[in-house]
Amino acid sequence: MITERPPVKFTYEDYLLIPGDGKRHEIIDGEEYVAPAPNTRHQRLVGRLFFYLTAYLQNADQGEVFVAPIDVILSDIDVVQPDVLFVAKEHTDRIGEHGITGAPDLIVEVLSEGNRRHDEVRKRKLYERSGVAEYWIVDPELETVKVYRMTDRGYVRAAERSREAGDAVVSPMLTGFTLALDALFA
Repeated sequence: MITERPPVKFTYEDYLLIPGDGKRHEIIDGEEYVAPAPNTRHQRLVGRLFFYLTAYLQNADQGEVFVAPIDVILSDIDVVQPDVLFVAKEHTDRIGEHGITGAPDLIVEVLSEGNRRHDEVRKRKLYERSGVAEYWIVDPELETVKVYRMTDRGYVRAAERSREAGDAVVSPMLTGFTLALDALFA
């Protein structure tokens, strides 16, 4: 009789052994995912998001914003590097010397060529089950932002905003913060 071995799952300990090669390495449910460095449009959007959130938080004192690469350790078999993330002041104990341990309050991912399914399905499900309160998916091609918010039943799509409609993104956890999509996608 032949017995099958359970699949080997990568852990955070394995993740720490991955050599730096300029690519983004992540582990979701013990499986490694590797992506090439993002393109310049992606990086411009990430930079603008970080800039606007940082400028807002300088006066708001509500928490701290980080930009990739930074490790977010959601479990021993779930380690990701979101493009931009926010940790609320009441959760600063999650911020450590080597990254964030536990769910950030807000994660923003900017879609790149070839990562749409990864960000819109795989990572959305991971963030939902890990307790990330809000998740934004920024689509450079369509110039839209999808906003998912946690409810007692899991994520609901709270909004889909577009540059074409002259929309802005707001968040209940960032009181007074408004991000005009014209400014983001300029």
